[in-house]
Amino acid sequence: MMFEGTMTALVTPFKDGQVDVDALRAMVQRQIAAGIHGLVPCGTTGEAANMTPEENLLVIRHVVEQAAGMVPVIAGTGSNNTRTSVEMTRRAKSLKVDGVLVVTPYYVKPPQRGLVEHYRQVAAVGVPVVAYNVPSRTGVSMIPQTVEELSRMKNVVAIKEAAADMNLDSQFVMAAAGGLNILSGDDFTYLSQLCIGGRGAISVTSNIAPGRMAKLYNHWHNGDEDGARKIHYNLQPLMHAMFMETNPIPVKAAAAILGLCSWEIRTPLAPLADELKPKLEKIMAECGVAKEG
Repeated sequence: MMFEGTMTALVTPFKDGQVDVDALRAMVQRQIAAGIHGLVPCGTTGEAANMTPEENLLVIRHVVEQAAGMVPVIAGTGSNNTRTSVEMTRRAKSLKVDGVLVVTPYYVKPPQRGLVEHYRQVAAVGVPVVAYNVPSRTGVSMIPQTVEELSRMKNVVAIKEAAADMNLDSQFVMAAAGGLNILSGDDFTYLSQLCIGGRGAISVTSNIAPGRMAKLYNHWHNGDEDGARKIHYNLQPLMHAMFMETNPIPVKAAAAILGLCSWEIRTPLAPLADELKPKLEKIMAECGVAKEG
């Protein structure tokens, strides 16, 4: 399965310290109704690092059940420990996910040959793997030669590229040579990546505006560059607002403003700073964000 289109990096709603399953399932239903192309629970935006393995699996199970095969579900199973990543991938596979999102191991700063071996072991589980390159969080970045190796690896089907470096992105597209899809991990570079050969995005903004983020890809895919560009510029303020503090703080706040979930977020993250709330609400209003998506 070669994932493409706009896929939402889902926030995880909490209520009284627990996963709010009802809100989660309603979010999935809203996303699908808006025409999103895929769902990615338990990534950075889903606060996976602040949840227990059991909570992550609970979220994955409910997203898979609610999606009911209407869109692919790609579950975050990455860790800085290869054995943990493999085990979580096995457990996610048992829940019938369509793929897994596996971040480059953070903190340990592995060499490139270590990254290749990490993904080789995860891919051996037998579920499609989306490798996730986000050097601002992990302290390590793939290089084009590594992407080339991954493109020849069975079950590695895509890379979520979040370096926000169009030069590097171009090199990744060339190195992949069609062997895997390059997906944007930074909403504000989504259209630019499509222009150089990207095939979609794993999006934060689509939590809040799923319909338009899905249409951005649809317009581009159907040859309507002007339609895609119009959405890109219309949503630029919202895309940047999603990073006015560390992700997922602003998107969780935006979802709460829409009534999709509570404001609850887990430490060491914290709710959006009070002085930023009016600014976020103003941007959301100016961008025409509505609960319907």
